[in-house]
Amino acid sequence: MDNILLQLEQIRENMIRSGMEHGFRAPKTIHLSKELDRILNLYNKIYNTTLITKK
Repeated sequence: MDNILLQLEQIRENMIRSGMEHGFRAPKTIHLSKELDRILNLYNKIYNTTLITKK
């Protein structure tokens, strides 16, 4: 799970940097935003599954 958190932070930083340099509507920024969403959804799925199995 630490690996996913590291990925989330790196993608978030890259997305913010891209938004500041290229604009928030730039294709690169939008791509990074979608990638961040994908990783967040994966993290939530893993986190929720972990909570369910620990009960």
